[in-house]
Amino acid sequence: MKGLITIFLLVFNLSLYAIPGKGKVTIGVPVTATERVRYGAGQLKNALTAAGYTVSIGPSAVKQVNGSFIGLHTGGSGKKEGFSIEAKEKYILIRGTDPSGTLYGCLELANRIEKRGVLPEMLSFSDAPEMVLRGECIGIQKPYYLPGHNVYEYPYTPETFPWLYDRKLWIQVLDSMVHNRMNSLYLWNGHPFASLVKLKDYPYAVEVDEATFRKNEELYRFLTTEADKRGIWVIQMFYNIIVSKPFAEKNHLKTQERERPIIPLIADYTRKSIAAFVEKYPNVGLMVCLGEAMEGVGNDDIEWFTKTIIPGVRDGMQALGIKEEPPIVLRAHDTDAPAVMKAALPLYKNLYTEAKFNGEALTFERPRGAWAELHQRLSKLGSVQIENVHIMANLEPFRYGATDFIRRSVTGMHEVMGGNGLHLYPQASYWDWPYTADSVAGGKRLLQIERDWIWYKAWSRYAWRASRDSTAESHYWAALLAEKFGMNKNGGAHILQSYNQGGQIAPKLLRRFGITDGNRQTLNLGMLMTQLINPYRYGLFTLLYESESPVGESLATYMEKEWAHQPHIGETPVAVINEVKAHGDKAVTAMDAAEREVTKNRDEFERIKNDAYCYRALAYHFAYKAEAALWVLRYKYSGDIKDLEKALPLLKVSVDWYKKLVTLTRGTYLYANSMQTGQRKIPLSGAGANYKTWQEILPVFEKEMSTFRFRIDSLKQVKPETKTKIRPLANAQVYLSEHEYKFVTDSLAQPFLDTAAAIRSFAKELKGLTGIKMSFHQQMTSGTEIRFTNRKPVKVLVGFFKPQKAAFATDTVFLKEPELETNASANDYGQADTKIANAIVIPGLPQLHIHSYDFKAGTNTLKLARGVALILGFIDGDAPLPVYDAGLYESGNRKQVDWLFE
Repeated sequence: MKGLITIFLLVFNLSLYAIPGKGKVTIGVPVTATERVRYGAGQLKNALTAAGYTVSIGPSAVKQVNGSFIGLHTGGSGKKEGFSIEAKEKYILIRGTDPSGTLYGCLELANRIEKRGVLPEMLSFSDAPEMVLRGECIGIQKPYYLPGHNVYEYPYTPETFPWLYDRKLWIQVLDSMVHNRMNSLYLWNGHPFASLVKLKDYPYAVEVDEATFRKNEELYRFLTTEADKRGIWVIQMFYNIIVSKPFAEKNHLKTQERERPIIPLIADYTRKSIAAFVEKYPNVGLMVCLGEAMEGVGNDDIEWFTKTIIPGVRDGMQALGIKEEPPIVLRAHDTDAPAVMKAALPLYKNLYTEAKFNGEALTFERPRGAWAELHQRLSKLGSVQIENVHIMANLEPFRYGATDFIRRSVTGMHEVMGGNGLHLYPQASYWDWPYTADSVAGGKRLLQIERDWIWYKAWSRYAWRASRDSTAESHYWAALLAEKFGMNKNGGAHILQSYNQGGQIAPKLLRRFGITDGNRQTLNLGMLMTQLINPYRYGLFTLLYESESPVGESLATYMEKEWAHQPHIGETPVAVINEVKAHGDKAVTAMDAAEREVTKNRDEFERIKNDAYCYRALAYHFAYKAEAALWVLRYKYSGDIKDLEKALPLLKVSVDWYKKLVTLTRGTYLYANSMQTGQRKIPLSGAGANYKTWQEILPVFEKEMSTFRFRIDSLKQVKPETKTKIRPLANAQVYLSEHEYKFVTDSLAQPFLDTAAAIRSFAKELKGLTGIKMSFHQQMTSGTEIRFTNRKPVKVLVGFFKPQKAAFATDTVFLKEPELETNASANDYGQADTKIANAIVIPGLPQLHIHSYDFKAGTNTLKLARGVALILGFIDGDAPLPVYDAGLYESGNRKQVDWLFE
């Protein structure tokens, strides 16, 4: 009897799910439908078949069918990529304003069928995207430089990029994109043309062998065809001016040289490369980065864009016999994009602009100041302004799923920046695509598109429409997370809460304590104490504070106001110290609450949970270290050793929390930062793939603490003050081919030929150095070029003036310091780091910082772009060069306390 009852209940329950209407379904597809529409019909058929329907695809003209009918129609008025779905009983009409709209309509209906298991009997729904372009970026680059190549120079080869030729992986990527309604795929590379096209006039420029070249052609045809089928526009990015290695060697040139003027040979080669690419791949867009690999000062970038790039595209159009302009995206990075666009728009109409949203990090949802103004200017040009969510140097390598922060950021793109497009970088490990940094048993590598699914889904969801109810969105994400981990919705809500709490830690830490928004800083590895108390010494990128953070105060400003009893403004370091600890605690508590609900994907949940614990440890480490830094900064004013004694136990707690971070990441992560080159500088140089793990950094922080303890003990000793004898740097033996005018660093020395500006004070190490007298005016207009011969390696000391100016204000007088944020070659000679900050005072001129350029023995050339700088002289390559802040200002010397930790 019990068995009969069980069978009866089973049959009864099954009958509840056998909803009338399941049976045959015909999808009517017009005979003239594009491959994109047919792909959408195929996706809809798959969903119906999985739900238990018998499905056929036939012509849309069929009126009478036995079962349900879904008609697909493309055309009519409405927003681009928009669609509507009208369902009444057994007839459903999907209407798209264009093929992409029809495709998205099919996917929308397919999603509803997957969730509910049946076709809707009544439905009236329409939708359209808010952003015109919604795309993700894949870098065809590596964490290291290839032998014989420079930054960004990565030919397309199976040896370097085996994944590039994995068609199954590409289908997985493209399928994830179309289901997230992304419509653009950016391929990022410095000079792709030498891997994809051959030139009649420059046959030697090809950088790959014949077999690889054929593979590249096949891969590109496959990728662009499959992408187009899914409504995805492939965009190939390239830098200027970069040439292939074979081309450079044949013509005795460098592959890239920022200070190089435009020369006819390179212009001709580049124009013909672009023309051949457009002719061969007319459906692929081009993204041009005028800056970084070319100087970008004066009219060079305008000349290059209007007289090389655009003519190259037009040459390709002419060869094809087409009049419709292929789209070109102008990247605003390190160039005067508004000026370039003003010159280009009369010549070419199908132009887009792109600029970074928060630099190379994620810091603030509503940028302000000069950076926001640049975006606003670009958005008013009449073309589409694309917002670039770039690199994410402060989020590597942990997972990020703060959907609320992402939603508010996209809203800021619309309301503040005027953006109408999204260009999304991977959440982490950009340089190591397609893999994540996770260390998994057996050496397995996790895929970014799988691990970071919520990153891609959140940005694309809000790029489609950001104006959504926050409560409803919380329910939406909680349900997805609950489904992923086999838990009830309450458990999903706990994970979401953990993501949203932990997701505020890295943005707040970087925007209040960081050095830069660029990828030369790995935030999650921590910072040196000297970087916290004296960020200017490390090349503080002030845009981070001026535009990419809310109004607030740095550590130094906060203590200056605190000592002077002045009111504080905006977001303060103390507020962030307290907030990040609270965020960390809440993130861990929520994740712990979710753990007991997990029934599937347990391994991934454990990794997410570990990330929450990592973020809490990072928050506490930074919080205690920043609090210690405030006491050290107070000592600058008080001179009271008790302030330093209060800092010491806080620094110890900070190190203890860092030890916890080391434990949490040991065995779970391969590295913290996927860029493992000398371009990464903070907290320590990543040259040679060093200092990429927390374990490597810990001894540095421990030594920093022991040094600080020793300095405090030394200060307590009652001894007469002894002055350290400073030994001046010795001049190296160098033979100059020109530049007979020299000066010797001393008081009243005049370093320029055509001004009476004279040195008032200087760092004592510089006394007696023989510098080269330059023309102030000539440096402004023509730059600086010095040829010399040296029998032994030497360092050239160059002084860079640092004017106080608004972010992105064009400086036509002084040469900009080497800056990796905008110039990837800014450390080719070891010149990126400031050696002596605030080193010389010349009344009437800005603060001056000294950098050094390393040259091997031989005949060499120091080449600097346009702008005034001091050439202070030459020292032996192995001569010890102190690294410190001399604290010299026109208003007088300022006390520095860096020595407490060094």
